[in-house]
Amino acid sequence: MAIASINPATGETLRVFDSLSETQIEEKLARASEAFRSWRRITFAERATLMTRAAEILESEADRFARLMTLEMGKPLHAARGEAVKSATACRYYVEHAAHLLAEKEVPTQAMYSAIRYQPLGPVLAIMPWNFPFWQVFRFAAPALMAGNVGLLKHASSVPQCALAIEDTFRRANFPEGVFQSLLIEPDAAGRLIDDDRVAAVTLTGSEPAGAKVGARAGQKIKKSVLELGGSDAFLVMPSADLHKAIAIAVQARTVNNGQSCIAAKRFIVHASVYDEFESGFSDAMEALRVGDPMDPATGVGPLATQSIRDDLHRQVLQAVRDGARVLTGGKPVDRPGFYYSPTVLAGVPRTSAVYREEFFGPVAMLFRASSFEEAIEIANDSPFGLGSAIWTTDATERDRFLDQIEAGMAFVNGMVASDARLPFGGVKRSGFGRELGPYGILEFVNIKTIWVAE
Repeated sequence: MAIASINPATGETLRVFDSLSETQIEEKLARASEAFRSWRRITFAERATLMTRAAEILESEADRFARLMTLEMGKPLHAARGEAVKSATACRYYVEHAAHLLAEKEVPTQAMYSAIRYQPLGPVLAIMPWNFPFWQVFRFAAPALMAGNVGLLKHASSVPQCALAIEDTFRRANFPEGVFQSLLIEPDAAGRLIDDDRVAAVTLTGSEPAGAKVGARAGQKIKKSVLELGGSDAFLVMPSADLHKAIAIAVQARTVNNGQSCIAAKRFIVHASVYDEFESGFSDAMEALRVGDPMDPATGVGPLATQSIRDDLHRQVLQAVRDGARVLTGGKPVDRPGFYYSPTVLAGVPRTSAVYREEFFGPVAMLFRASSFEEAIEIANDSPFGLGSAIWTTDATERDRFLDQIEAGMAFVNGMVASDARLPFGGVKRSGFGRELGPYGILEFVNIKTIWVAE
C-alpha cells in the first residue's frame, strides 16, 4: 500500500511513497544484523564523533527540518524548530555520558574479580509516533546507538518525509550503512519485525491499545520492550499558588503541540477557594488563542495531525456534554480547510462518563473543583494513566505530600511538565513501563552482565 504525507493545515497530499516489499524488508533486516557485528566493537570515542556530527546537522539545518515537521503534522513552525534543536541535546548528552554510564563497574566479592559489564543487545525496533517526529526518534536513537545497538525505525505512516530525513541525517553524519534505517511499512508489518529473531528488542511510543499489542507480541517472543504510552496529566492548583502564572502555564501546558502531547496537562484540579478565578481566567485565555496556519508566527494553535484525530476528539467532547459536562469555550471543529479544533474547556465532567478516564489528544481541557488538598490528590490519582503531573503551591507541606502521593512517573512543582535529555522519562499504570532519557534510558537496551572470576 502507499504511504501518504498529508498537510493537516490544508488536507493536501504532499507526497506518496510505496511501502517496502517483503524483499526490501528482508534486505534491511540483513543489513542491520550485519552492521551490528561491527558497530558493537567500535569504541565510544568513535561513536561519539559520529553522534556529535548528527547533532551539528540537526542544529545547522533546524529551519529545514522544522518546515518538514510542520508540513507533515501541523505543529507551529517555531515549536518545530525548537524540536530539531532539542533533538541535538539528546545526541550531545549521550556523547558526553555514554562511556561513563556504561563503564564496567567492579563489585567487591569473595571472587578475585567481580563486576557488572554492559553490552549491546542488537537491532532495536523503534515504533514511533507523529506528534514529535524528530524528538521521539532521537531520544531513542541517541542512547541505543551510543550503547552499540543499531536502530530500525518504523515511524508513523503520516510522517514518512520526517522518517527519511532522520535516516539521511545519520547517513550524512557518516554512520556505517545499516546502523540506522527507516522502514516505510504499514503498521501491520511491525508485528512480523518483532517476531524476527534478528530483532533483539522493541520500543514504542504511542497509544495504550498499540502498546498492549506490541508489548504482548514482544512478550510472546521473550523480547525486551519499552512502552511509553498515553497520559491524562493532572495539573493541581492550590490556594497559595501564583494564580496569574499558573493560568498562563496551564494554557501553554494544555495546548503545547496543538494539544497533542502525552505529557500535556489535561485535567486541571483546582482548590475551591480559587476555582472561580482560575476558571474565568483560564477559559478567557483559551478562547483568546489564535487558531490558524502553523507557518504563521502569530499562530497559537495549529491543526490536529489527521482528520480522524480531530473527529475522535469531537466525539469525546460530545460524549462529555451528553453525560452532563458544560462547555465553557470552544467545543467544535473550526470551519475552515484542514483539521482544526477550537481550544475547548469542559467543566463538570462526571466520573461516571466514559471520557472521564480517557485521554483527550487535542486542545481540550477538563476542569475539576476540589474542596481540599486531599480531594485534589484523590481526583488526580483517579485515572488509569500515570505519566506526568504538576502542582502549583508555595506550601512546603503540600509540595512534599504531592511528590510522595501522586501516582505518576514525573512530578513537577510550579512548572510545566517537559522532557529533558538529562532526566528519565516514563510513567506507571497504563502509561507504560521502562524509561527513556537520562542515565536509565541507556540501560534499557543492554545486557547487564555479571562477571565473576576466581583466582
